[in-house]
Amino acid sequence: MFRFFSTAAQNTLVKCKSSIETDKINMAQFLSSNKGLIDFSQNSLYISALAIAFNPTFWNIVARREYHGKLLTRLFNGNSQRACYALALTIFSLGLFRDYLFERALRHQPSSPLLVSTPLVSQYLAYALIALGNVLVLSSTWALGITGTYLGDYFGILMDEPVTSFPFNVTGAPMYYGSTMSFFGTALLYGRPAGLALATEVLVVYWVALGFEE
Repeated sequence: MFRFFSTAAQNTLVKCKSSIETDKINMAQFLSSNKGLIDFSQNSLYISALAIAFNPTFWNIVARREYHGKLLTRLFNGNSQRACYALALTIFSLGLFRDYLFERALRHQPSSPLLVSTPLVSQYLAYALIALGNVLVLSSTWALGITGTYLGDYFGILMDEPVTSFPFNVTGAPMYYGSTMSFFGTALLYGRPAGLALATEVLVVYWVALGFEE
């Protein structure tokens, strides 16, 4: 009886060791195939990261200067409406340039075997994120108008009443979260882990911006 249990225990131990060795091999293969997911030697990666951090920093600083000292309104001879539209055009242009730098950075980065090996799943998710993100951004702009979207309250341009319809009944910051979803979707579409890292930076800087704006 003792010999039977001893043999069974040895067999179980051998199976456990074999399973552990198999797991080690699988993990080693996974790490090997996914090694170097982000190429930190590419300057385009850092330029994109700087642009992502710069944009909300810029518009928050300028908006506060306007609120406290009418910086832009004075530049436009006291016309706060024109000053707000000028800032809106600047922010929009900076956003386009940031998006260009983001896509350029992705083209210089390696793709992930994990993302590339499941193209249907990653692409469907990517398109869904981009579509939903754009719906949030566009519907928010439609609901707020140009001055409501681009910091008009800092210029003393206020809306008649708070907007509570879609998409503001879903989230209080549809522009920020919609933009973030588009960044994540684009990163998945390209299959670039570096894009996911940069999209996470977008989310973080928007969270910081919300803290200043609220």
